[in-house]
Amino acid sequence: MHPRFRPLLALPLLAAGFSACQSTSSGNRQPADLLVYNATVYTVDSAFSSAQAFAVKDGKFVGVGTAEELRDQFEAKEEVDANGQFIYPGFYDAHCHFYRYGLGLRDAELVGTNSWGEVIQQLQKQRQQYPQAAWLTGRGWDQNDWPTKQFPTKDTLDALFPNTPVFIVRVDGHAALVNQKALDMAGITARTPISGGSIAKDSQGKLTGLLVDNAVDLVSAKIPAPGAAEAEAALLDAQQRCLAVGLTSMADAGLEKANVDFLDQLQEAGKLKVRLHAMLAPTKENKDFYLKNGPVLKDRLTVSSFKVYADGALGSRGACLVDPYADKPKETGFLLSTEKEFRELAKLLAASKFQMNTHAIGDSANRLILNIYGEALKGQKDRRWRIEHAQVVTPADMGKFGQFGIVPSVQPTHATSDMYWAGERLGAERLKTAYAYEQLRKQYGQVAIGSDFPVEDINPLFGFHSAVARQDAKNYPAGGFQPENALSRPDALRGMTTWAAHAAFEDKQKGSIRPGMAADFVILDTDLIKAPNEKLRNAKVQQTWIAGEKVFSVK
Repeated sequence: MHPRFRPLLALPLLAAGFSACQSTSSGNRQPADLLVYNATVYTVDSAFSSAQAFAVKDGKFVGVGTAEELRDQFEAKEEVDANGQFIYPGFYDAHCHFYRYGLGLRDAELVGTNSWGEVIQQLQKQRQQYPQAAWLTGRGWDQNDWPTKQFPTKDTLDALFPNTPVFIVRVDGHAALVNQKALDMAGITARTPISGGSIAKDSQGKLTGLLVDNAVDLVSAKIPAPGAAEAEAALLDAQQRCLAVGLTSMADAGLEKANVDFLDQLQEAGKLKVRLHAMLAPTKENKDFYLKNGPVLKDRLTVSSFKVYADGALGSRGACLVDPYADKPKETGFLLSTEKEFRELAKLLAASKFQMNTHAIGDSANRLILNIYGEALKGQKDRRWRIEHAQVVTPADMGKFGQFGIVPSVQPTHATSDMYWAGERLGAERLKTAYAYEQLRKQYGQVAIGSDFPVEDINPLFGFHSAVARQDAKNYPAGGFQPENALSRPDALRGMTTWAAHAAFEDKQKGSIRPGMAADFVILDTDLIKAPNEKLRNAKVQQTWIAGEKVFSVK
């Protein structure tokens, strides 16, 4: 464990408990807005202590202890009986795509389709439901789940939807299938040049409709943005879905300035309650504006990092590997920008107050970005620059996370989604240091945990289960996938609360239940620390609170 992460004595909590135990008359009790009692409260403080009650004033925790202690110290306007249930800090998804998820709620749902035929059926249903839509869009197909495991082609889409552009994104977001109408609208031909991606062709040189990585953007840029009213409705719908699974904070990866401004407007209007850490796309507009004006540090919105893509995804063979793919010995994947561009951006951000958070899947991409980070940071070990995913890392590079002070930001459900085919891509030896969350935790002392939704499900408890059991929704495999890299339950909970906050420089404001921290918490019907593994995914959120305000309840 890195020295700066050694557990400290819980002095603030002990002090609060001591003051709460002192006898005071009712006239001397401090005012509070809320007292929650009759619970098992996992504070996720530095000692990972538990309590039975807490008090809230002005959106922050002001006391933690027993109900008797807190009633002796505080006079609360409202008391809530938790009925013996279990309370945790509000869950923080350290890497997701909230904005994109919201706007995609009207896309055809293709997750879980078991064949190309099922995909076509879903698209036909979607078209019937929205016959006037200018585009037919969908998300979530994965050819690895189909009997043939082959990428589809556009032929059926051309036959069924000749006059409607079709754009359907693979589950990882790094590949898309489009029809001829969409190709024509984007001006893509067999001669279109592309760097950091590919435009697939058949054996006769004709376009198949499959686009990978940077090629996807050529078509997606042609899809019209929704109007303000439609976007607001979609984002508020997405918020309710997130609150229902206990998410109170999210790091939204890869936003444009216009996206950030719109989210800010909704928060300032009191419509958007969730707290957001906006990772900026490294566009010229974003760099020109934010590097000049500096980070945004509001109560519910922080903008202090840039999200960069080093390579693509393993499932579409866009991840950049040191050695060729085991199942495609002539392919190694590719980088999405040049080494020079990555170095220049790292140098620019190192001279600013912004973090650099880089998507790196393959071992070659991880090696390159870790080395560039080390060069740019020059020994600054608390800049909290991040590797997003850190999916395949060679043993020789693993120690660089600790050496350079780089935060591993991981998504445990990726491991249990990919485990069925990852070995085919990587081979047995290379697989040993893929999805190696416990090894990464040991290097840096922490891991920030997210989901990457909508690539995976929004429910953070699915990630918790995958992290500790290394099993999927079917509780497969028995004993877990590479169980040596399972996280302990306390560490998995830290990863989705206080460590996620740390990764965004927000750990002094939220992520634990202790005096002075934002009163974000979630009430569950299940003890995540003690329940059997097979019960974890079925745990139900009963209530979600942000800043002492109840924002979701099953009742």
